[in-house]
Amino acid sequence: MLEPGNNSELPPIPGKRYFTIGEVSELCGVKPHVLRYWEQEFPQLKPVKRRGNRRYYQRQDVLIIRQIRSLLYEEGFTIGGARQKLAGEEARSDHSQSQQIIRQIRTELEDILKLLRR
Repeated sequence: MLEPGNNSELPPIPGKRYFTIGEVSELCGVKPHVLRYWEQEFPQLKPVKRRGNRRYYQRQDVLIIRQIRSLLYEEGFTIGGARQKLAGEEARSDHSQSQQIIRQIRTELEDILKLLRR
């Protein structure tokens, strides 16, 4: 498991539609019980629940979780402070998420280019 640190150390998000709680745990560097707790504390986190109450997170959820992780572990926010910051940023979140997706795609494309140049 990754220690609380920079989100740039986190693995790239695969191009899948849904992720299990275990996959999200590895992608975001937090344990599954922490993800379940954050679902209760942050109304923005609403994973799809299917048979047997299994959670399936979408790419947007993973980005929000990474943002929450950054606020709590790197910037030192409390849960309440992070909740307020996210609520205030909802209007600007589309732009921020677009930038994160663009950075992620760019990194993946650069990796592909490196492989092709070999």
